[in-house]
Amino acid sequence: MNENRYVVIMAGGRGERFWPQSRLRRPKHLLPIVGDTPMLTQTVERLGAIVPPERVLIITNQEQRQAVIEVCPMLPAENVIAEPVGRDTAAAVGLATLLVKNRNSNGCFAMLPADAVIHDNIGLQSVLDSAFEAAENEDALVTVGITAAYPATGYGYIHRGEAIGKAADRTVYAVKEFKEKPDLKTAEGYVESGQYYWNAGMFFWRVPVISEEFKLHTPSLWKALGAIDEGVERGDSLDELLAEYYPDLEKISVDFAIMEKAATVRVVESAFDWDDVGEWPAVERHFPKDENGNVRKGSVVIQGGSGNIVIGESDHTLAIVGADDLIVVQTKDATLICPKSKAQEIKNLVKSLGDEDQFQHLL
Repeated sequence: MNENRYVVIMAGGRGERFWPQSRLRRPKHLLPIVGDTPMLTQTVERLGAIVPPERVLIITNQEQRQAVIEVCPMLPAENVIAEPVGRDTAAAVGLATLLVKNRNSNGCFAMLPADAVIHDNIGLQSVLDSAFEAAENEDALVTVGITAAYPATGYGYIHRGEAIGKAADRTVYAVKEFKEKPDLKTAEGYVESGQYYWNAGMFFWRVPVISEEFKLHTPSLWKALGAIDEGVERGDSLDELLAEYYPDLEKISVDFAIMEKAATVRVVESAFDWDDVGEWPAVERHFPKDENGNVRKGSVVIQGGSGNIVIGESDHTLAIVGADDLIVVQTKDATLICPKSKAQEIKNLVKSLGDEDQFQHLL
């Protein structure tokens, strides 16, 4: 293992599209949405021989920190850092930069999402190795592009440029630009061109390189983060420093703040399966279906219905009669019934509920 390599996992999301299973204190990445263990646990275990547990850090929030520690017992508890408030991904990346710098001033680290579904661990590790090497070979920001399997409108895209060289026997390309989520016609054009990848939010860079990008493009955010860093060097409590400075940090994504402005960005093409699994209909791709195309989990009976996703607790029977293309999810305190075509609206439903862990105010 390369001793300069680290991984930082961003695990602070709310997973609102997977309500009612996903809640603020135990959202999607802390649940076995696909597989038998929490999505975050799977993410950490996939790192295998690339980075050892002591060099894996997780940035989460205060509500989830204890649960993260519970589902990732292979990590030192001090490697799980809680943001006092969410300030978007640029602040999280900046904080990650300080955390890695204080361990290794020339460290190279990956920023990875917490909850993607990936089955090909060997392929993933191979690509991670190439991306790390690409970031170590030059002063560049490196990302992984997912081969676009279909014209998705729910993902951002990476426009691939010319081949720059090799890293761990894999081609490294320049990035022409990042594209926001497109409409269907535009997405079809992207896929047909063969020059666009899905943006999976996987980034790699050395501490000095990403630090310079922060200084150049978001100086106010970097200055505020510097105050936190100075406090850590004095021996002050990190939790107390975050509570003092973090709420006032600029709220902006790393894509807008850094990636779209940086002059030298590289991309390595994926060589593994990948699924963001961003909403309930996506689980159909990972569960067996019955003869009528229904997905069932728990004690479920479906009569005269097709294309349904029905998920419940094992001791509570869910029965569907003569209904098609529904999402039905039952938990101990809430039940969701929603047409699959309306799955995107679940997020708005959660917002209307207010505190999704308490429903008494609706009675």
